[in-house]
Amino acid sequence: MRASFRLGRIAGVPVGVNWSVLVIFLLIAWGLSASQFPRAYPDRPVIAYWLAGLAAAVVFFLGLLAHEVSHSVVAKRNGIEVEGITLWLFGGVSELKGEARDPGAELRIAGVGPLVSLLIGLFFGAIAVLLTLAGVHGLLLGALAWLAGINILLAIFNVLPAAPLDGGRLLRAAVWKATGDRTRASVVAARAGWVLGAVLIGLGLWQFLVGAGVGGLWLALIGWFLIGAAGMEERQARMGSALRGIRVADVMTPQPQTAAGTMTVADFVDHYLFAYRHSALPLTEEGRPVGLVTLDRVRHIPADRRASTTLAEVACRADELVLARPDEELTDLLPRLSECADGRALVVTDQGLVGIVSPSDISRAVQRGSLREQPTGAQSRGK
Repeated sequence: MRASFRLGRIAGVPVGVNWSVLVIFLLIAWGLSASQFPRAYPDRPVIAYWLAGLAAAVVFFLGLLAHEVSHSVVAKRNGIEVEGITLWLFGGVSELKGEARDPGAELRIAGVGPLVSLLIGLFFGAIAVLLTLAGVHGLLLGALAWLAGINILLAIFNVLPAAPLDGGRLLRAAVWKATGDRTRASVVAARAGWVLGAVLIGLGLWQFLVGAGVGGLWLALIGWFLIGAAGMEERQARMGSALRGIRVADVMTPQPQTAAGTMTVADFVDHYLFAYRHSALPLTEEGRPVGLVTLDRVRHIPADRRASTTLAEVACRADELVLARPDEELTDLLPRLSECADGRALVVTDQGLVGIVSPSDISRAVQRGSLREQPTGAQSRGK
């Protein structure tokens, strides 16, 4: 999930927000301000309802951010680099560069998020109880009680044993510990996620049909998201199993042709496009990569502007490139492949650019890895 804008850094981790957060933020604020608070505390000024609703929504998203930051901090302590944190429609996601080295690390990284949400909920709940004992009532108490309930509910939902929820990671850690097989553990957690998603879709549609309205559709939407994410996790797990032990140098295309960023798009189309068999062209300065041009980016430049547009203007910038070392495990590279470069990575050493890894290179490696893992009894006996 790509961030629409950045908020800064927390604990050294870049934090961003996707535009879809605005949708759920407005829904929460509107639901509290226009319905829940007026129903529970009538005869207050409208502005009071909206201030309470907006404040509760802001604090809720700060709690989500704390949940994700805790994942990132524990991941870094367990030797995993963190690309960043992005808040979006369904909560938040910590983008980790790599996987846990053992079931214990997986357990710690996954379990800390729900624990933080639970502690936040208990904190607000304790304040609400103290205010009640002191005789304080009204919107403040209502907002605190809602924050307590929603954070505890978030913690409970997240520990459901189904990927991609944190509970799915806990299930994977348990199966991994019991079997010693990380791929099998990932598949079990992913299929549990598929089952949970199907249950939520069925429950949501039933609620909608019996009159629950938008709430039922929202539940079905969450279920649909879980099914899609669980299926992707299973595919990634099987791919990781097929690629385990393969290095970047084993699959890269060595010594790719390069160009200077000052070259015009017209020159590239006229002299490189048909002579160069790959669909991506690294840009270099003194042997170091400074950009990457793909055919998709060139295609969007109108013909009448190609002579006046340089490759540097349409390329992925240097800070957007995915760089890898030849001796790096291919499974460690996969999570870092960026959208800007269409799934490509540039391979570098201290001397400069030495290769490029493309989606077709990875696809061939997966096919070879899958054949390597096939049992001998699965070989064809046909003539």
